[in-house]
Order: sequence, then C-alpha cells, then structure tokens
Amino acid sequence: MGKPLCYNMVYVLLNRGVDMSEKDHMEYIENGSIQISNEVIATIAGTAAMEVEGVVGMTSNLAGGISELLGKKNPGKGVKVEIRDKEVTIEMHLTLEYGAKLNDVGIKVQEATKSAIETMTDLTVKSVNVHIEGISRSRSDESDSKI
Repeated sequence: MGKPLCYNMVYVLLNRGVDMSEKDHMEYIENGSIQISNEVIATIAGTAAMEVEGVVGMTSNLAGGISELLGKKNPGKGVKVEIRDKEVTIEMHLTLEYGAKLNDVGIKVQEATKSAIETMTDLTVKSVNVHIEGISRSRSDESDSKI
C-alpha cells in the first residue's frame, strides 16, 4: 500500500509543477514527505568546514557579503549545493589560515563535509570541490587581513 501512495504523491506534485530535482531534496513516506532545502545542506557543509583546523572563513558572493554587512550571519555562505537523484555535489569557497598546509586542510574539509552530510541526511555526497580563495593570519583577522 505504501508504494502506490508514494507514486501518487510524486505524480500529483509533478502535475502541479513542483520541480523536485534541483531546489530541495524531497523524500516521500506513507505519512507525508520530508523536505531538506539546499540552504540546510549548505549550512551543514559550512559548519563542518569551519570546524576544521586551518579554516579561517568562507568567502561569499556580493549578495552574501551585503547580508553579512547588515548583521545576518549565514553559515552556508560560500557554499553551492546541487542535488540530483539523492547525490549531492558541493562547491566551497574558503579562506585558510596562513602557514597551514593547504592541500591537507582541503582534504580534511572534504572528509568532514562528506561525513556531516551523510550522517545527518540520507543523501550520498558525490563530490566536495574546495576552492581556496585566500589566506589570512587568523580567524579574528579574516575580515581585514586577507592576503
């Protein structure tokens, strides 16, 4: 009985124009649905990355920078999430600490991000692409001493 219900829910949502492939990850169960937005996945990824030693901060686009100036903290800034068929691809833009071994920090960020997302969701992480955008002397200096 669960299979037809799930099929009918997907069929109804698709006929109503809901695009399930890109914006959110949706899972259907007998009692309803569970939605995980891309912003939540980005927050998980950003938080996991910031816990890695050697990561000073995340770099963001212009809109994210304006939001931060207005006092809005966004742990998912600098993270782009793409979900297709329960597989996640993450793009991260980081500022690392001066003196840290960049490749080692990047690998630790990839491992921590993959582990956090797969532990907290039922999604599989296909790839975590780390872009090192700058280096800084310390976390407290990030805003004014980017090299």
